[in-house]
Amino acid sequence: MLSIDLRGKTAVVTGSTVGIGLAIAKSLAQAGAAVVVNGRKQDAVDQAVEAVRRHTPGASVQGVAADLGTAEGCQQLAAQATRCDILVNNLGIYGTTPFLEIGDDEWQRYWDVNIMSGVRMSRAYMPQMLERNWGRVVFIASESALNIPADMVHYGTSKTAMLGLARGLAKMAAGTGVTVNSVLPGPTLSEGAAQMLMATAAPGQTLEEAGVAFVKQNRPSSIIGRAAQLEEVANMVAYVASPLSSATTGAALRVEGGIVDSL
Repeated sequence: MLSIDLRGKTAVVTGSTVGIGLAIAKSLAQAGAAVVVNGRKQDAVDQAVEAVRRHTPGASVQGVAADLGTAEGCQQLAAQATRCDILVNNLGIYGTTPFLEIGDDEWQRYWDVNIMSGVRMSRAYMPQMLERNWGRVVFIASESALNIPADMVHYGTSKTAMLGLARGLAKMAAGTGVTVNSVLPGPTLSEGAAQMLMATAAPGQTLEEAGVAFVKQNRPSSIIGRAAQLEEVANMVAYVASPLSSATTGAALRVEGGIVDSL
């Protein structure tokens, strides 16, 4: 029987106070890792730490409040969480905006948060992984990296760049015990998605039913025909973060229900 055992490993999960990031932190803690959660605001970080501890009593959990959309924030996280065996670059922002209305400042914000946070945290933590000859770097990308939404061109472009970054870092770590991979979720029932879905849901519709309706209308190529649960994404990340995935690197692993219509 296969089991994911992360005892003795320390995982840093960026942007992990809610949604997919928090689900990943819970999953890694349950597998035995010491977990560092991160967000911009101290109260949100404190709540996330408690949520992980409730999920896995006795878990080792540290919280660091830092804005990773800035170089200073990335330095702050690296200084307060000095050890990292598993880095999950989850932090990201998204939103629908017509392309012609996206100004330079907004493009720069998406680049700083979605790409440079991963660049900086990888640069901070990969040297120690390479020195120990073991480590996992996981980028949380999106099916939008391959299926650029017309109303989220800046978001999709940033996620495409993330795939390139992850692939390049995997090659940089060639021949070592350090792997670098991307995980590509599709529509997922996070808190933000739930608010959006329920705002337009039909009377009496459950969240899951609203998710099905959204996918059918906006992602008709989906094979599963529904939005993913947070745990389904976190399960993939837990595997990729584990010793079991030692022959998987430089990969773009899709957890998007078959939306991307390619083999």
